[in-house]
Amino acid sequence: MDNTRVTRRGRTALAVAAGTILVAVGAQIPATATTAPAAHSGSGAASAAQHPSPSVGAYDDTYYKDAIGKTGQELKDSLHRIISTTQTGKLSYDQVWDALKETDEDPDNSANVLLLYTGRSQSKNTNGGNPDDWNREHVWAKSHGDFGTATGPGTDIHHLRPTDVSVNSTRGNKDFDNGGTEVGEAPGNYTDDDSFEPRDAVKGDVARMILYMAVRYDGDDGFADLEPNDNVDNGSKPNIGKLSVLKQWSQEDAPDAFEQHRNQVIFDKYQHNRNPFVDHPEWVNEIW
Repeated sequence: MDNTRVTRRGRTALAVAAGTILVAVGAQIPATATTAPAAHSGSGAASAAQHPSPSVGAYDDTYYKDAIGKTGQELKDSLHRIISTTQTGKLSYDQVWDALKETDEDPDNSANVLLLYTGRSQSKNTNGGNPDDWNREHVWAKSHGDFGTATGPGTDIHHLRPTDVSVNSTRGNKDFDNGGTEVGEAPGNYTDDDSFEPRDAVKGDVARMILYMAVRYDGDDGFADLEPNDNVDNGSKPNIGKLSVLKQWSQEDAPDAFEQHRNQVIFDKYQHNRNPFVDHPEWVNEIW
């Protein structure tokens, strides 16, 4: 990484860490009744002004009641039981297309979805395999654990996002880390031979999706035990790194209204389980 980028990120980390607010979903209400969220900014870390007023604990007396007060492995185990047993809606890979058209809808244009890495608003109907279409990105790359696209981790929409086809190809199955050369088609994203760095506005989103997968898929349902580690170039192992960087990203880019709304739609309409790190981002450090 060049010195200019290190300096820029250092300033960003200090500024955001000073203003980061740990938030949960604002109210226990269906997605249809929530206020339309603001879209992600095109570049830069999300500012505190983009985040809704904190209302920590909206689900603590109900959904998370068996996890409250726990830490470490005990908290991880409790969250695994909660998000596994409540995932009563499981999708086929074909059904993911329509689900993403709702979970990632552009709040400013209901005919479009927002693409994860580019931030571009694009017609819902341009999904497919052409270079400028959008397709289904497995944020936890499906080759890391070899789970494919069968119903299970391969169709879990908590980590599936719309992305530009060619940018998705650039990311491939690389681990996540800082550094590399800027992606020409997706400014603000960087890549090298063994890692990918998403734009600042979705760094926390990426981290929380990866850590959700590590808690949800623990090796007890016929799929591999997915675990983050502090390596890159993990290949087909059921691991993705770099954990230390993902933790930093989660702290620097707190959940915004778009991410919280997405969590609510998945809970209300599709899988009926939640990403606990969107509701309680402080649990990242409690477990790892």
